[in-house]
Amino acid sequence: MRQAKVRISDKGRVIIPAAFRDALGLKAGDEVQLRIEDNELRISTLRSRVREAQAYFRQFKKPSGRLSSAEFIQERREAAKHE
Repeated sequence: MRQAKVRISDKGRVIIPAAFRDALGLKAGDEVQLRIEDNELRISTLRSRVREAQAYFRQFKKPSGRLSSAEFIQERREAAKHE
């Protein structure tokens, strides 16, 4: 199920159908992020936002497999030894 029709309550609440919650692994009390994008309301989970961030930062990974940040940290540790 990728689409559902729901009604907004008089208090602005929307019920996310169980099949959607199950598909996203959402449980009562979980936080989600709402944003308006392309004139649509988008709901995302923490898990999906982490995956997006990981994909973004993957572009900074060097061919050696190391991140620039890892090299920077190692350089700072070496410099600290000589201080």
